[in-house]
Amino acid sequence: MDAAGSCGLQRKETLFGDGRAAARTEVEKQNHRMSQIGRATHGSSSPTPGCTQDPSQVQNSSSRLRHAVCIFYLVLRALDTIEDDMTISLDVKVPMLIEFHSYLYQPEWKYMESKEKHRQVLEDFPTISMEFRNLAKVYQDVISDICHKMGVGMAEFLEKKVDSQSEWDRYCHYVAGLVGIGLSRLFSASELEDPIVGQDTELANSMGLFLQKTNIIRDYLEDQLEGREFWPREVWSRYTKKLSDLTKPENIDMAVQCLNELITNALRHVPDVLTYLSRLKNQSVFNFCAIPQVMAIATLAACYNNKQVFRGVVKIRKGQAVTLMMDATNMQSVKAIMYQYVEEIYQKIPSTDPSSNKTQQIIASIRALSLPSGPMASRHHYSPIYLSCAMLLAALSWQYLSTISKATEEYVQAGEN
Repeated sequence: MDAAGSCGLQRKETLFGDGRAAARTEVEKQNHRMSQIGRATHGSSSPTPGCTQDPSQVQNSSSRLRHAVCIFYLVLRALDTIEDDMTISLDVKVPMLIEFHSYLYQPEWKYMESKEKHRQVLEDFPTISMEFRNLAKVYQDVISDICHKMGVGMAEFLEKKVDSQSEWDRYCHYVAGLVGIGLSRLFSASELEDPIVGQDTELANSMGLFLQKTNIIRDYLEDQLEGREFWPREVWSRYTKKLSDLTKPENIDMAVQCLNELITNALRHVPDVLTYLSRLKNQSVFNFCAIPQVMAIATLAACYNNKQVFRGVVKIRKGQAVTLMMDATNMQSVKAIMYQYVEEIYQKIPSTDPSSNKTQQIIASIRALSLPSGPMASRHHYSPIYLSCAMLLAALSWQYLSTISKATEEYVQAGEN
């Protein structure tokens, strides 16, 4: 998983295994690994002071939630594989995307004609759908509903480019916001989180949009090289006639201004992100959600006013990523991280930038929400015991985020060999 991470589904993220037996084995394997993570983190303090949960109930709920999240990702990966397969004609693909949620209840449904490298997930879909039908109905309902809405959205944007900023929001909602909403509903259904977490779809949607927009902004050059365009025409057309022309040296000043405007657009989701995270009370869920968000703000800070976005790859440093994972384990620290990186952006705002006023305004609103409210341990001076515990928690949290994609990648590679 990349630095920006994801509470939502990334465009090309690998999430599934190879082969019918491998699919079932993968579910069991991931649940075993994630149960170890759960046992290691359940003893840690809650991110919300005063929260009391029965340990045995939490562990049982966590186990069921991990399994549901695993199946959720596998189902969405299967849907995404159909959407990505350019060998499937539109008259076949559109109905498949719209009706895909119904295949979850058809024990024998599978698709054997895909040419995508991850086609095994479609060929072995009966195994995934069987695991889905073994979930509690409350989890099934969430996954089926999100799958349906995402399939309809994918069908809408098959031959449609993103023009307006509202369409950009709509596209990001379909590919990432819905995942944030689905995960939030699963969190609440598990009773590890309060009902409001799953009910407030606006905040959950913002969680996904912030991550997806960060990836789209950062991946401009990669997408251009692969013939993909995700930047909204409404924005880039103010700076150039063709989106691809932003890579030309003579257009670099305009390109950076366009970049800054899009980053300003993404930053408006940060207040929602902070509100969402402040409602979480389970430590494992908090880590799962908070780490990608702090990675995203750090990535935007690295990209802001940076010409390198149009020349190569902009990534946060590994050491920086480790520090973020160590720190993002409670709300106070997350606020401090957000404050640090919006201040970094603020210091880089050019006075001549067309979006400078809007950027300053949104940063002011983020500052108001993220000002440290109490004493904090220095981010550079930890006691050896605290450092060891923080490193362990960071490693466990990162494994929780990446275990699905890493393990299943092995199966895909094995199948290709």
